[in-house]
Amino acid sequence: MNQKQRIATTALMVALGTISSLPAHAGGKEKCYGVAKAGQNDCANLAGTHSCAAQSKVDNDPGEWKLVAKGTCESIGGMLKAEAKRRYAEENKS
Repeated sequence: MNQKQRIATTALMVALGTISSLPAHAGGKEKCYGVAKAGQNDCANLAGTHSCAAQSKVDNDPGEWKLVAKGTCESIGGMLKAEAKRRYAEENKS
């Protein structure tokens, strides 16, 4: 095996190791609603007004979420998805 093949093999092994560890890392997280600062949400909101990260307009919007360590959401003042959806539905009854 020549030098280029060794480097390529090592790079592939590092890349595969990183990819395989991602689900385990994400598994220790949960969506926490109502704790994201403006522009610091992780993805789409409950209202469906945007579908991307960093688009929240106000701090602690109950429809916006951040990933936090599993089991810590409520202790930092947030809500899990079921509670956030229930509150959102109550606030938006027509």
